[in-house]
Amino acid sequence: MRSDGISRSPENILEAELGFFCLRKGPMIRLLPRRAGITWLAGAFLLATTASAQQKGPIAQASLRYDASREVSVQGTVMSYAENSSSAPFGPHVTLQTSSGVLDVHLGSAQLLQSNQFTLAAGDEIRVIGENVTLRTGPQFLARLVQKGNQALALRSASGFPLRPAGKSSGKGAL
Repeated sequence: MRSDGISRSPENILEAELGFFCLRKGPMIRLLPRRAGITWLAGAFLLATTASAQQKGPIAQASLRYDASREVSVQGTVMSYAENSSSAPFGPHVTLQTSSGVLDVHLGSAQLLQSNQFTLAAGDEIRVIGENVTLRTGPQFLARLVQKGNQALALRSASGFPLRPAGKSSGKGAL
């Protein structure tokens, strides 16, 4: 035993080297089990949350992803047209009466429709090519192409991204 009262036995040396000496005496006896319990609970919560997100993630993403191979063509009569929607996806929507029922169609960008003088009104007969996807608000038909009479307009890219009108050039060369 040393002069300071601490034994230099092999057990005490090992305990000191591994940091176990604090488990025997003092306030650390009370704190360590609580911290270990809280750490264990936090770890279990993180694992459960991660596992849940991994199970739900691919399903939700697969239904949101636009896939041109799943496109369908529908024809019908315009029941109503709204240039701006108050719910997602935002932008122009047309309610279309088809032979199989009523369909809510998202038309991409209102500016694209306006810049191409493409107007829609109740009673118009149109043909739409696009895909039904499931959003948080429910099923939605995303139009890629819309045709009214002789006028056809591409609204989305083949990967489903809404197209925007081309910018007007100012007539000056770009540097």
